[in-house]
Amino acid sequence: MERAAKESKTIRTITLEEHFATPAFLEGPGRNLTRKYGDQLLGQLSDLGGIRIADMDAAGIDVQVLSLTAPGIEQLDAADAVALARDANDILADAVGRHPARLAGFATLATQSPDTAADELARTVREHGFKGAVINGHTRGRYLDDAFFWPILERAEALRVPIYLHPTVPPQAVIDAYYAGNYSAEVTAMLSSPGWGWHIETAVHVLRIILSGALDRYPRLQLIIGHLGEALPFMLPRIDRSLSRELTKLDRPMGAYLRENIHYTVSGFNFIPAFLDLLLEVGVERIMFSADYPYGSMSEARTFLDRLPVCPNDRERIAHGNAELLMRF
Repeated sequence: MERAAKESKTIRTITLEEHFATPAFLEGPGRNLTRKYGDQLLGQLSDLGGIRIADMDAAGIDVQVLSLTAPGIEQLDAADAVALARDANDILADAVGRHPARLAGFATLATQSPDTAADELARTVREHGFKGAVINGHTRGRYLDDAFFWPILERAEALRVPIYLHPTVPPQAVIDAYYAGNYSAEVTAMLSSPGWGWHIETAVHVLRIILSGALDRYPRLQLIIGHLGEALPFMLPRIDRSLSRELTKLDRPMGAYLRENIHYTVSGFNFIPAFLDLLLEVGVERIMFSADYPYGSMSEARTFLDRLPVCPNDRERIAHGNAELLMRF
């Protein structure tokens, strides 16, 4: 028992869905965050130094890979998105430079201008050592299966960095058709976002990318999704059976893409049964640790990691090893 406790305290931990905000973002697309979450959480989002690292120390987190918080910049006009992306990436690069042993970065990309986004990804990776990029779902109703966005996918594959596909609110027409019903607007808002819609939206996005042939065109590209797979692991056998190669005309079965091109993080889903389903469907080498700070508790995530019903070697892989291999820490 004492040995297990000691191992728990010394295991290296890297979390991958951890968020920050900039002044320009909070004045623009993030202006509703203060009303929604309050000043304390906004302070945590805005801090890229002492408060954040103290919280990490208290929870036993060694490294956070940071990304601009949702809703991101995907719903802006192209010029505004390009400017905000550059600003966010420069602020994050400065923070990583001040705390290189504790912080790393995912780039913010103006998906509205794919060639510019691809160049910005290359700049942040080559000049600042960023580990990849985060894209918050659709761009004004357009998804990454659209070849319009493929310069971003092509560059990520060439740079050997992953794209973290983070949830966003579905398009308004989807909310109106699927999530508004015989209940309050508050219920609709929750149902269409963290209560259900965010996760199903992301799962559908992943399936669209696969079915478009993008991962046949860019077979070494790696995507990351959070929340123990956004319900995809539960559906994986059914997806594999229903969307056969005879139907899809893809190079591989659907399950192969979900096991070979996608990585999965915990990010606030501290649920053992759901974790076990993910583990059984994709294998331990595809699972990575996350806390979803500051929306999720780092301490709760760390406790969840320590209690996973896996062997010590597999716990190490989830805690840090898989992230180190994927992102070349």
